[in-house]
Amino acid sequence: MISKTYAPQEIEEKWYQYWLDNQFFKSTPDEREPYTVVIPPPNVTGVLHMGHMLNNTIQDVLVRKARMEGKNACWVPGTDHASIATEAKVVAMLKERGISKKELTRDEFLEYAWEWTHKYGGIILQQLRKLGASCDWDRTRFTMEPSLHDSVIDVFVDLYNKGQIYRGVRMVNWDPQGKTAVSDEEVITKEIQQKLVYIQYEIAGSEGKDYITIATVRPETIMADAAIAVNPNDERYTHLHGKKAIIPLINREIPIITDEYVTMDFGTGGLKVTPAHDPNDYALGIKHNLPVLDTLNDDGTLNEKAQILVGMDRFAARKAIIKLLEESGNLVKTEDYKSNVGTSERTGAVIEPKLSLQWFLKMDELSKPALKNVMDDTIQLVPPKFKNMYRSWMENVHDWCISRQLWWGQRIPAFYMQDGTVIVAKNKHEALEKVQHEMLLFAMTEADLTQDEDVLDTWFSSWLWPISVFDGLKDPNNADINYYYPTNDLVTAPEILFFWVARMIIAGYEYRGEAPFKNVYLTGIVRDKLGRKMSKSLGNSPDPLDLIEKYGADGVRTGMLFSSAAGNDLMFDEKLVEQGRNFSNKVWNAFRLVKGWTVNESIDGAPNQSAINWFESKLNATLIQIEDDFSKFRISDALQSVYKLIWDDFCSQYLELIKPAFDASTGTPQPIDRVTYEATINFFERLMRLAHPFMPFITEEIWQDIRDRKEGDSICIAPFPKAGAVDSQILTDFETLFDIISNVRNIRNSKQISPKTELPLAIKTASSSRFEALESLIQKMANVSNISYISEKVENESSLGVSFLIKSDEFFINLAGEIDVELEIATTRKELEYNIGFRDSVLKKLSNEKFVANAKPEVIERERQKLADAESKIQALEQRLKDLGA
Repeated sequence: MISKTYAPQEIEEKWYQYWLDNQFFKSTPDEREPYTVVIPPPNVTGVLHMGHMLNNTIQDVLVRKARMEGKNACWVPGTDHASIATEAKVVAMLKERGISKKELTRDEFLEYAWEWTHKYGGIILQQLRKLGASCDWDRTRFTMEPSLHDSVIDVFVDLYNKGQIYRGVRMVNWDPQGKTAVSDEEVITKEIQQKLVYIQYEIAGSEGKDYITIATVRPETIMADAAIAVNPNDERYTHLHGKKAIIPLINREIPIITDEYVTMDFGTGGLKVTPAHDPNDYALGIKHNLPVLDTLNDDGTLNEKAQILVGMDRFAARKAIIKLLEESGNLVKTEDYKSNVGTSERTGAVIEPKLSLQWFLKMDELSKPALKNVMDDTIQLVPPKFKNMYRSWMENVHDWCISRQLWWGQRIPAFYMQDGTVIVAKNKHEALEKVQHEMLLFAMTEADLTQDEDVLDTWFSSWLWPISVFDGLKDPNNADINYYYPTNDLVTAPEILFFWVARMIIAGYEYRGEAPFKNVYLTGIVRDKLGRKMSKSLGNSPDPLDLIEKYGADGVRTGMLFSSAAGNDLMFDEKLVEQGRNFSNKVWNAFRLVKGWTVNESIDGAPNQSAINWFESKLNATLIQIEDDFSKFRISDALQSVYKLIWDDFCSQYLELIKPAFDASTGTPQPIDRVTYEATINFFERLMRLAHPFMPFITEEIWQDIRDRKEGDSICIAPFPKAGAVDSQILTDFETLFDIISNVRNIRNSKQISPKTELPLAIKTASSSRFEALESLIQKMANVSNISYISEKVENESSLGVSFLIKSDEFFINLAGEIDVELEIATTRKELEYNIGFRDSVLKKLSNEKFVANAKPEVIERERQKLADAESKIQALEQRLKDLGA
């Protein structure tokens, strides 16, 4: 017995477990064409959010379709260890237990990190099952599992040995909260309101008579000043060239230097140069051989080199120093000032530019194949508008800072001898062998070697993902990597185009000699109705699992995809998901209708054959369009085509055309003929296969029930429907049929005539044969008593009738006896009066010489068109009154 309403909660878990039990998602290399997708590994700290929902729904649609097409579909799931985010979570967990990280050894801390990861790390992958994600779960990988960990270490050693990795002091983005360097791509720029502070520096030797004023938003760094720079062409400061200034509060002398880098019209034209705390100042410092004085600790507090406010947080020191400058007489003024500030994507802390000894990967030569092969479309970005952004990044690529000052992650395989000599090797044992055999220091032991404390940037493991998930670095010629690599499609977000996608391409060419994927589908950002990015802090993001519970997974999937064109942001509205649920209900109700029919073998199915032929062509034409949409990654357009085909063409048109009449005496539908029934079941089955990639659960439920299936059958391995022949003439004829039905129904509504009342229809046409095949359907759907063909308008038909045009054919309905003539006359006169008034107002405007002289030509043309339309309506209404005898 089919339930009256569709209850997704009752079937989703059942069918997902059925798919798992029958291993429909499992993939092993065979003779079929592979279709491979690797999941963008979510952080182990993560839980399902709306961005994940969109991204993974798109991946699942592509994978399920490929599987149904007979390809060996392999969707590899996994998670990323997320060094910064996970370490922050573990530190917070320890704090709740009254434990400080400082009290622990590295190994003790890592035990807690693994405890946290085992407890929480797999949550998001479990949640993806609720969405219906058809991953090969047996292939789940984790960037810190032994095999992938070893691959990362091997790559580091290999690149170091090739001279591509080096260690040096460079200006990096420092996260004082995470106490680690972060990449440029992990810095989020925000515009914030600050104070522009004007500070007066005394000129040395002037005995308080001469000063130079500078403007800065970072007064807490004046103690790290190495110079004051002015533009050599700035006449205001010519007399100061070669002199020295005294830093307020600490009374240290610094030189006044000249450099054309200084902008004369910003602030005062004087620039404090602080090489340790600004990348541009650092470059000036190198150019002018200035000392570097770092006055900040790793946690953002002032250190002893600052001399004052030691131990105070940088922002507290900023407020304190303004007060001290005011008390000392060195504060000229402060102004409100908006400026861009970099913040850490991981912790939200304001980034400090900081000179730091770090490990770097040279990118100039490595990145060239990755630039070339995207620009020539060997790898296609979808949509292609992102190619310009990609090119800009890759043509201006910087060396990659790959070290992080953390404990959670792949520890850098560099070992130091007591004299500071560095040995890079996979482990301490191999490092010792190198020392003994290459440097001939046979007395050296492992105890004499100290491993680097830093770990590698998380992206240094995920850039290997399409290779490492198939163990292609550990075993470069294994069956999996040779079969599944390169992968087919990558679905990800544009914001990680450079620091994940580009780097994967770099690694692909470096270690496999070819691209890691063929296409990169870039999704948009999920935003709320106001255009704001969804986030927990704004409270504008629904819980995806709550949405699934309320609307069903199929409803959420289709709702997310209804308006999510590649690369364009999705303005999420819960009404979209409601629309998705309504679509599921529509499909379910259509299924109940069809399954409720009984078949009478003696009934002739010929009257329905034209409707069957029409829908066959409509289905095939839509399949052609959908295949074209998929080939261009227009996933949203493909879904819209499926939606329209099922809701409008199948449910609202085809089923209405062929469904048997209702037997009022029995309260049930009359029987249907065998041919029509089998054709309809066949259509329904094909529609479910077509919709399955988008709506996996309801389509499986219906597909299993619509025919007898054996255990182990599933729609997810049934063939995706292929397009057959399209009869364009029948599509055109049925468009006319639906126009006729719609016009007749509209006339009934406007004249308040009951749908049960039969009406005569006369058709003025040059070719009656086109309509003769549709007569029975017109009579059934429009409740037409009889159809006649005429060459001229018959007087009694026009006087109390209504006509409408469809292309070159005119249709008349005689309403004699069906309408109140007096009421019709009154209604027509009222409409005529309105149109005369409208025409007169337009005439008045066009007779206004000032308006005609000043208005744009297109505005005047629009008004003239309004006049012509009004006069045409007036003429028709006056004729209507004559026909009614008024």
